[in-house]
Amino acid sequence: MATDITFWIYFILFILLMLAIDLGVFHRKAHSISFKESLIWTLIWMGLAMIFNGIIYYWQGPDKALEFLTGYLIELSLSVDNLFVFILIFGYFQVPTQYQHRILFWGIIGALIFRVIFIFAGAALLEKFHWMIYLFGGILIFSGYKMFVQKDKKVDPDKNPVIRLFKRFFPVTEQLEGSKFFIKQNKKWLATPLFLVLILVETTDIIFAVDSVPAILAITTDTFIVFTSNAFAILGLRSLYFALAGIINLFRFLHYGLAAILIFIGLKMVLADVYKIPIEVALFSVLGILITSIVASLVIKPSKTNTIDLK
Repeated sequence: MATDITFWIYFILFILLMLAIDLGVFHRKAHSISFKESLIWTLIWMGLAMIFNGIIYYWQGPDKALEFLTGYLIELSLSVDNLFVFILIFGYFQVPTQYQHRILFWGIIGALIFRVIFIFAGAALLEKFHWMIYLFGGILIFSGYKMFVQKDKKVDPDKNPVIRLFKRFFPVTEQLEGSKFFIKQNKKWLATPLFLVLILVETTDIIFAVDSVPAILAITTDTFIVFTSNAFAILGLRSLYFALAGIINLFRFLHYGLAAILIFIGLKMVLADVYKIPIEVALFSVLGILITSIVASLVIKPSKTNTIDLK
């Protein structure tokens, strides 16, 4: 069932309003985000997502509501893997905590734009070429395997092709210039390292979308459900980052859980023509994998051989 363009407009206006309130009211001045503040905003975004899920339930029925909830849970859990990369990027460039929110804010604007492109392209490909379901499923299975065997994460901006191309055509200052992305010196515009961080955040999300968009398309091809669940997960990612940044190393087995989720969703796609896994089974499977990996991280004592070093 195609969603009327009016509801797309209403939802986008809602996003713009929330972002305007976020940046223009609560974060007008750069400041370090406290754990309490980040936790409150995390709960606000999760609460809004659940309210919206209720609207979907009464508007389009329980099946669509279940699709939204499953998609939201998948996108939110997979986005946690991005937090590890954000920590590495901010640490590499030594970005002060009071400027990190500004980067993530503008990074999310770009992420939403790219998600729209990926979602409509992916849905169109699946509708026109059914065999693409096997390609998307294979991508998810391979990504899950790669995440499972990956020992650590590293950030090397000098090897990033987008950063290298940008530096070739645009000069960059040696040091940060407060919260500015660009400054003017001797009648010439220069980018600051903070803008390079923004580029890295954006490219990271594009790479992440290659996994996350096919994952939710395995649940539903309704573009409105796909986009809205993506949007709520992405919008809550900033506050979730500040809430978990200091304790994320405690979840040592989380990346194994995320890998298992990718493989499970990939298999769901590949086997769709043979056996269609019910949406309820997919929801509880993803939730079970996520809870198991978190509980295992907290219960099993760490050792030197399996501790993730983010430095």
